[in-house]
Amino acid sequence: MEELNITQSVDYGDSNIITLEGLEHVRRRPGMYIGKLGDGTHADDGIYVLLKEVLDNCIDEYRMNVGKSIEVRVKDGHVEVRDYGRGIPLGKMIDAVSIMNTGGKYDSKAFKKSVGLNGVGTKAVNALSSTFVVQSYREGQSRRAEFAQGKLVSDSEIFEDKSDRGTYVYFIPDETLFNDYVYKDEFIETMLRNYAYLNTGLTINFNGKKILSKNGLLDLLNENMTSDPLYQIIHLHGEDIEIAFTHSDQYGEEYYSFVNGQHTTQGGTHQSAFREAVARTIKEFYAKNQELTDIRNGIIAAVSISVEEPVFESQTKTKLGSRDMSPSGGISVNKFISDFLKKELDNYLHRNVSTSEIMLQKIQDSEKERKAIAGVTKLARERAKKVNLHNKKLRDCRAHYNDTLTKDEAKNTAIENSCIFITEGDSASGSITKSRDVNTQAVFSLRGKPLNSYGLTKKIVYENEEFNLLQAALNIEDGIDSLRYNKVIVATDADVDGMHIRLLLITFFLQFFPDLIKKGHVYILQTPLFRVRNKKETVYCYSEEERLAAMSRLGVNPEITRFKGLGEISPDEFKHFIGKDMRLDQVTLKKEDAVQDLLSFYMGKNTSERQVFIIDNLVVEEDV
Repeated sequence: MEELNITQSVDYGDSNIITLEGLEHVRRRPGMYIGKLGDGTHADDGIYVLLKEVLDNCIDEYRMNVGKSIEVRVKDGHVEVRDYGRGIPLGKMIDAVSIMNTGGKYDSKAFKKSVGLNGVGTKAVNALSSTFVVQSYREGQSRRAEFAQGKLVSDSEIFEDKSDRGTYVYFIPDETLFNDYVYKDEFIETMLRNYAYLNTGLTINFNGKKILSKNGLLDLLNENMTSDPLYQIIHLHGEDIEIAFTHSDQYGEEYYSFVNGQHTTQGGTHQSAFREAVARTIKEFYAKNQELTDIRNGIIAAVSISVEEPVFESQTKTKLGSRDMSPSGGISVNKFISDFLKKELDNYLHRNVSTSEIMLQKIQDSEKERKAIAGVTKLARERAKKVNLHNKKLRDCRAHYNDTLTKDEAKNTAIENSCIFITEGDSASGSITKSRDVNTQAVFSLRGKPLNSYGLTKKIVYENEEFNLLQAALNIEDGIDSLRYNKVIVATDADVDGMHIRLLLITFFLQFFPDLIKKGHVYILQTPLFRVRNKKETVYCYSEEERLAAMSRLGVNPEITRFKGLGEISPDEFKHFIGKDMRLDQVTLKKEDAVQDLLSFYMGKNTSERQVFIIDNLVVEEDV
């Protein structure tokens, strides 16, 4: 029998050249336009990007001093947005929402310093919606059109209408793309609040709830800080720039950055410029030989700038790439921010002596602690390198590149899709290691329970081998900008010991790397508690309710297994629980959580209070 030649050529001719009509490319490659699809479980899932793209147009109208309010209604997965801006020009309305690279944003006179520039946003929403309706109101006239999956279904043509000017958009995300999606109000509210902080004077009505901000970034910091500020927030304004910052006793750095009202969650040139400029300005003010890292330690800051024709690193606009304030050059983003801070911040510190004294004390405390751990840091780094090299603790994932992407894009995609499971014990780590996707999933194995780090200084991160190696595996010693995995997943047994390990790890992150949680990188893996099966079917149950439902459905006397630990789940079964349907609970942090109070109560030395709390909230599990 002739051996198959797998290297033989494949036919490639005229018939292989395909032209995609209309918005078909968006439907085939949605990730290029809205990032990941998702189901609404996470704030960066595609359904929220669809809403954001529509809202960006409303915000651009407000930034052009037209329309003071926006109406947003979301119910049962249906979305309505109404602004009171100028309204899309009626003759070009259909083109503006259905033909790529078409829109008013190319005219910088009509839209100066806007968010949307590429004529893509609303078209992507149209293409990825099962129903998309747009209606524009201008000068006593209106026009309404309806689309299905980007294709025109009906067009009213222009008719008389005395309604207030503006634009109305209604859409339903396509369920064939967004499986079983659900909008979460808390994610939408966060998005809308950020718009309000950046656009003081704008009122957003969300499902009947009014959202507005009088103090801009000052309000943003007050609403988002989970630890007390050491001094009154410094709030500075200028043309095309607004800055607010303070220090707290938390470790690391925390930033909220914006461009033209757009939340750049991944930072960019403006955030980098601010980090450098604020530290250098403070150093020059005190005229001391301070390390910039000591100056920034504990900083919580927000920065917003307005840029003409900004360049973002992706369509989702989460990272600014522009180096200049305008396409014609003139002044760089770096110089613009640096010059502003050198003047305004220096003046502020001279005028507010009590603030400058508190700030100096914080910097000196950071310097003192850094020097105290300097002796153990080098040894700890070397130890971490050796352990990683010999693969004793970390079973890393492969770097995976997509042939259609550039190296930088591929790297970002690899990080976006990557995760690391932190688990305890050889059996559990062995099961996950054998079941995982080696391209995107890494495993870090703990040895026993971690130390309770509450109340300890960062020196313990280097002195404690488990913490030191975990920090090295995540590559977060100098902050989370270099985090090697998008998701840090705590995978422990569903028993008392497993819960304790979760608490100890979360305490470690809250103490030393709070931004890891605030930026949404930390998750808890949910694994099934029960397996219910008969000869024909197997059902995995994550709760007592699911177990009872499965027993009822599968009939008389099904076999029931209670999984006591991760190590008891075979690798063949485990792969179902860490695949595309993996159940994850995101660890979140809000202002009302009051981190220090939480840690003090749950992880401090108030044993008697905690004992009463446990007794009052005890739930006894019945034997299966």
